[in-house]
Amino acid sequence: MATDEKREASFLKTCINGINALSGIGILSVPFALSLGGWLSLIILVLIASAACFTALLIRRCMEKDPVKITSYIDIAGHAFGRKGRVIASVFTCLELYFVATGLLIMEGDNLHKFSPNFALKIGGLTLEGRHAFVALSGIMIFPSMCLNNLSVLSYVSAGGVLSSLIIIVCVVCVGTTKSVGFHDKGRLFNLDGLPTSLSLYIFCYGAHAVFPPIYNSMRKKKQFSMVLLLSFIICTLTYLTLAILGYLIYGQNVQSQVTLNLPTERLSSKVAIYTIIAVPIAKFALTVMPIATAIESGLPSNYQDSKPTGIIIRMTLLVSSVVCASVFPSFQSVASLSGALLIMVVSFLLPCLCYLKMFQVYRKWGFELAGIVAIMLMAVFVGILGTYSSIAQTVTHM
Repeated sequence: MATDEKREASFLKTCINGINALSGIGILSVPFALSLGGWLSLIILVLIASAACFTALLIRRCMEKDPVKITSYIDIAGHAFGRKGRVIASVFTCLELYFVATGLLIMEGDNLHKFSPNFALKIGGLTLEGRHAFVALSGIMIFPSMCLNNLSVLSYVSAGGVLSSLIIIVCVVCVGTTKSVGFHDKGRLFNLDGLPTSLSLYIFCYGAHAVFPPIYNSMRKKKQFSMVLLLSFIICTLTYLTLAILGYLIYGQNVQSQVTLNLPTERLSSKVAIYTIIAVPIAKFALTVMPIATAIESGLPSNYQDSKPTGIIIRMTLLVSSVVCASVFPSFQSVASLSGALLIMVVSFLLPCLCYLKMFQVYRKWGFELAGIVAIMLMAVFVGILGTYSSIAQTVTHM
C-alpha cells in the first residue's frame, strides 16, 4: 500500500500535469489564430475552452461509472459502444496525440533553426542540416524522459513545461515594451475568411482529453479531479488569451504561425524565449505519447504487457517515427490546423458527448444538459468539416 501511495499523485502534482497537458504548443500559435479571425474570435476561444472543460467533466463522470473496468479513454468508448467504439477511439486518440507530439518537434526545429541556420548534425554516415538537424537533436534530448511512466515522477518534468510557457509570455512582453518594437498594431475586428483556420488552431489548444484518464487514475484523491480540471482550464485559457492579445498587438497581421519566429534575434529576451522552447518537448512529449504506448501495450500478449523493456521499445519507436514525420511535414501550421479540425474535434468534443449520452441515457429526457451536449456536438461536426477542408487545402498549397 505504501508503494502505491508513493506512485499516486497529490492534488498539486495532478494540477501541474493537467496544466502541462493543456498548455501545449498551441500557446505559440494563438497570436497567429487571432490575426486570422480578428478580435471577436477571442469570444470563440472562450466558448471553445468552456465546451472543452465541460466535455472533460463528462469524461470524469464516465470513468466514475465503473472505476474498475474503465481506466482509459478507450475503455470509455468500449463501455459505451463495444468493440467498434474501442477501435474508433483508439484510432482517433492515437492519431491526435501522435500529431501533437509531431508538432512539438516541428516547433523545436523551426525556432532553433531561426538562431542557428547553419547548424548541422552528423549521425554515423548521415548528415542533417537546418531544421531537420534540430528535429533530430530534439529527439535525442527527449530520449531520457521516454523511460519514465510514473505520472507522479513526470509531474516534476511537467513543472518545467509550465514554467517554460510563463517564461515565453514574459519574454514577449519584454520585446513589446521596447521602442524598436512596441505595442502599436490595432488589428482587425473580424475576418470571416480566416475564421476556419483560426477555429482549428484554437481547438488545437485543447487537445488533452485523451491524457486526462491516466492523470485521473494517478490522483490520490480522485474526488478532487473536477477542481483540477477547472483550475487547469482557467489558468491555461488566461495564458492563451494573454499571449494572443500581446502577440497580435505587437505584430498585427505580420505575426507568424509561431510568435517566437517574430522575435528579433539580437535581443536577450528573444534568445531566452527561443532557448526556453528547448524544454517544451522534453517536458511534454512523454506525457503526450503515454496513452498511445498504453494502447499498444494493451493489445500485446499478456506476458509482454507489463514488460518494462517492451514498453521502452514501444516509446522509442514512437519517438523515432515522430522525428521522421516532423521532418516531412511542411509547417507547424499545417499539423496544428489539420489535427485541431479533424482529430481533436472528434476526441475532445464529439466522442465524449456521444459516450456520455449512451452510458447515462441522457437523450431520454430533454433538459439543459442535453441541450448543451447537442449544441457542442453540432459545433463539432460543423467546425470539423469546415476546418478540415480549409486545412487540407492550405497544406496542399504549401507543399
